[in-house]
Amino acid sequence: MSDTDKDLINKPKKNPVHFGDAIDDIEPDLEALADATWNDVFVACCVHTHEEWAWIGFGILCVATLLYFFMVSLDMMGSSAKVLTGCSAGGMFGDDANPITGLMIGLISTAMLHSSSTTTSIIVSLVGNGITLEQGIYMMMGANIGTTITNAMVAIGQMGDPDQLERAFGGAVVHDIYNYLSVVIMLPLELATGFLRHLSGAMVKNAKSNEGSDQTTWAGPIKKYVSPIGERVIKSNSKLIIAVGDGSGSCSEGGGFYPILCEPGEPTVAKCKQVGLISCRKETGRCPIFFQPDATAKDDQISGGVVMVLSIGMLFICLLFLVYVLNRLLMGLSIRIIYKATNVNGYLSIIMGTGLTMLVQSSTVVTSVLTPLVGIGAITIEQMYPLTLGANLGTCITALMASLVTEGVLGLQVALCHLIFNVMGIIFFYVIPITRVPVIYPAKQLGKMTRLWRGFPVLFIAISFFLFPVTLMGLSYLIAAEAMGLKVIGWVLVICLLIGCGYFAFWWYYQDGKQKTLDTFKKREHRRVTMETLPEDMDYVKTTLRSLIDHTGLPIEDDEEEQTDRKTLKDDDEDSDEVAA
Repeated sequence: MSDTDKDLINKPKKNPVHFGDAIDDIEPDLEALADATWNDVFVACCVHTHEEWAWIGFGILCVATLLYFFMVSLDMMGSSAKVLTGCSAGGMFGDDANPITGLMIGLISTAMLHSSSTTTSIIVSLVGNGITLEQGIYMMMGANIGTTITNAMVAIGQMGDPDQLERAFGGAVVHDIYNYLSVVIMLPLELATGFLRHLSGAMVKNAKSNEGSDQTTWAGPIKKYVSPIGERVIKSNSKLIIAVGDGSGSCSEGGGFYPILCEPGEPTVAKCKQVGLISCRKETGRCPIFFQPDATAKDDQISGGVVMVLSIGMLFICLLFLVYVLNRLLMGLSIRIIYKATNVNGYLSIIMGTGLTMLVQSSTVVTSVLTPLVGIGAITIEQMYPLTLGANLGTCITALMASLVTEGVLGLQVALCHLIFNVMGIIFFYVIPITRVPVIYPAKQLGKMTRLWRGFPVLFIAISFFLFPVTLMGLSYLIAAEAMGLKVIGWVLVICLLIGCGYFAFWWYYQDGKQKTLDTFKKREHRRVTMETLPEDMDYVKTTLRSLIDHTGLPIEDDEEEQTDRKTLKDDDEDSDEVAA
């Protein structure tokens, strides 16, 4: 190694001085930024001129407004997803699910519904009535993974800036990787020992059932202030999805929900005795805009698809302006100050994440709001990780509190399994600092992949939440089938898949597959950037270049490919002349 190479390697990282400074490395040396004091933070936060305070107040108002409509769009997206995919997702639940199939059913259904709460409600209603407790536990593990799809979708909203996309996507997939790794540890443990089932069973041994109780739980500000806006547009009927799941109803005519039965006139809760996928709001008695008194299941699903597109567009618009306003508010602020203000103890961050989730009653909202903050560099991936763990824990505690007053003993046991699962995940992948590396390092590497191809997040979502689980679910169905022919086909496919994965790993690590792939993506990205920087009017450039060549009399040099083509054409002409002679 030359002295020049050593100097480059040992060269210290160049830290940005202020927020928004251009830097070569998106991961500055954090240790060098830790010299700020809380007095510096106080001065930067609270010492301003009247004009600066006016701008800060206006900026905070804009951020609050954008955050509100961001949450409204998330709520609408969740409701429309339930309407669009509720019949399919609810029909996936069954009593013949083996552990792998149950895990994948929970994952896919939650990714389709965009709501782990709905999936958990279906699981709780089915435990003891359609599926066993063990199957419910495996489905709950899958739901824990499926709920992370929203984060990755939010990260796509920062695709316009490669730096922001890298950080945002890396921060988003922290949640995915953590949940996948937790399942990798806890699923075999549960299969071998029944750890979650036995521990939760011991905890509810003397519990009394509150099923059918008229007690209510605190709805939280999301339900109170955000949902009314979204439910004026569309409101999903969770009762139908649960009924499809437990087999007591269906989306077909005569299945208990269709046809919709409403009295003539403007539809209201009092006039509509039977509704389908789209329901009315009991608190106000009104029906949403997309409610149709004579709709079929297909009509409601079309409405759900339309609202899904509108809500995604609204989400990305809010995200775009939210990132812009936050950038303007933080622009010029010392990076040392930002790092000091956000550098909170990890365990305190877990408590904060838990508290925020219990406050807003949604881990998706908490992690989705954190994702753009990671994207703009206000917080790091290392700081988001414990907040994400807290959000995971918070949604479990919320579900547990709800089950204490509204569910039976089995529902309480499922909620306890969910809580224990996430507590064990924190023990396995956070308590000892070295165990955080398997989560944070892959997240950063996946974030860096977006620099090579900005479409990578879409591919990641398609593989992680649909292609991979569907493949595993199909293989597990074949292997668990009673027919010997299906078993043989399943095992043959598994062997072929393992051989294919082994060959890919060999090619990737020992035949320069990794470097070839990276080179291909680099060339593609270089070509894309080059095409973006080229002038739009290429005809004008060509005409100008031709005029310069004619004026100067310089010869036109052909590239090697054109010279080869001309030589080949000349040889073919000579051969043709010889044949003719």
